[in-house]
Amino acid sequence: MPSQTSSVEIHSNNYKFLQDHVYSHTGIVLEHDKHYLFESRLTPIVKQLGLDSINDLCALLLATSRPEISRKVVEAMTTNETYFFRDPAHYDAIRSVLLPQLRHDRGSTRKLRFWSAAASTGQEAYSLAMLLLEEGFGDWNVQILGTDFSSQVVERAKSGKYQQIEVNRGLPTTLLVKYFRRAGVDWQLTDSVRRMVNFETVDLRKSMGALGPFDLVFCRNVMIYFDAATKKGILKQLHGTLFKGGWLLLGGAETAFGVEEWFDKQNLGAAAVQVAR
Repeated sequence: MPSQTSSVEIHSNNYKFLQDHVYSHTGIVLEHDKHYLFESRLTPIVKQLGLDSINDLCALLLATSRPEISRKVVEAMTTNETYFFRDPAHYDAIRSVLLPQLRHDRGSTRKLRFWSAAASTGQEAYSLAMLLLEEGFGDWNVQILGTDFSSQVVERAKSGKYQQIEVNRGLPTTLLVKYFRRAGVDWQLTDSVRRMVNFETVDLRKSMGALGPFDLVFCRNVMIYFDAATKKGILKQLHGTLFKGGWLLLGGAETAFGVEEWFDKQNLGAAAVQVAR
């Protein structure tokens, strides 16, 4: 019998509960017109639990202490859109400006540290690793940290295994042939790339000081989901993880407005870069 879950409207009090629940756990602000998002993301959990509607899911969360269900709900509402070499202008700027600078500045230690702060399933961190290998940093001490709020996507990232549709998005064929191997119907990254990256779960609202210092931090397409106060707090924390002169890369729709005391903006071709003061 077809499920009727999607046809049951979320009650207004439950919608408010879900908004508050997601915000308290992640800092993500979901507006009042996101019913479709709750329905598409939470319906699989409703079906998995054998419930009839999202309203029943809310009732279960309110009536019982079920942290595993709460975590599933929160992780389902985080956006994990990503693909290889997303925003090519950023990688062009890294290749043409940052890496030559680091090669000169770090030549004595030959040590580099990078952070993909909203890594999702890992394509961003692995793209950077492949770029570094292509640019001749394979014999340097390179450490790339990939983090995400969602433990589920972090586990996927650790596997280094991607579907055909995922390697078709942004990944040049030359790099697919060079750094991936067939694994059934999927593609498996080689150890030469995977060993450059470590993945962890991190809540960006928490203290980040112990993570740095980094030469470069990606924190792209995540700030748009936070309110102004949370965003400013995160940007301050990110600044504290960077070497002086280190780069912060935000998404195309994001700005570091109001934090000029911590960053100087530079335009490098089509890429906007925040440089730590």
